[in-house]
Amino acid sequence: MNLSFRIYLVYMALLFTGSQGMAQNEALFEKATAAYHAGDYQESVSIYTQILEAGEHSASLYFNLGNAHYKQNEIAPSIYYYEKALLLKPGDPETLNNLAYARNMTLDDITPIPEPYLERLYKGVLLSFSMNTWAYAGIFFILLFVGTYLFFLGSRRPNRKRAGLIISGIALALALFCSGFSYLRYRDYLETQPAIVFKREITVRSEPNLESSPVFLLHEGTKVQVKDSLDIWLKIQLADGQTGWAEGDALRLLKDF
Repeated sequence: MNLSFRIYLVYMALLFTGSQGMAQNEALFEKATAAYHAGDYQESVSIYTQILEAGEHSASLYFNLGNAHYKQNEIAPSIYYYEKALLLKPGDPETLNNLAYARNMTLDDITPIPEPYLERLYKGVLLSFSMNTWAYAGIFFILLFVGTYLFFLGSRRPNRKRAGLIISGIALALALFCSGFSYLRYRDYLETQPAIVFKREITVRSEPNLESSPVFLLHEGTKVQVKDSLDIWLKIQLADGQTGWAEGDALRLLKDF
């Protein structure tokens, strides 16, 4: 048996194993969804979790997990999974709507720091799509630019050359725009580390030790940004700008894919 044939067999075995895994996850997903519609929310959570443990991640999976936890009045897990769904599918209206309902169940009333209109507009555009979506759009417009520019070079009629030049210029501008926003989205992903409070109530302190003075209390379901860490402690920041140190086991990071 020559080497190339062995490689082919290994490739086919991996392909077959992968297709089996996908089929199994699809069957589990349908089973979990059926349990959810039957009102057995705990069973649906258990099955959806099996899919996660198998390494499958998707916006729909996290969305359904959020729904199942919400039906059981489990505030922190429902918000956690809705937020994770939005990381994979930003701006999804159904997820945003359900997340708003889940947030209404939280106790902490935190007013975000007002942002200038242009900053809100910039963030709205940037966060409207995922990093991958911006990148795919950039690739598409690059290919469109190449195609239309070649059309411009090959055309002999002035009208066609003019149209090819204009479209290629627009495609190039859009390619640069989307590629730039993909990079900015990637940088934003690296610079932010959101987390959800999972304990019913936690005391946030001024320093990373139990002897330091309390700064404020937080309750389950509240979203924070992790800014630093020291041993078992995490330095967190709220949407209103307040900061403090909380024990790490009270929080769950959202970007733990």
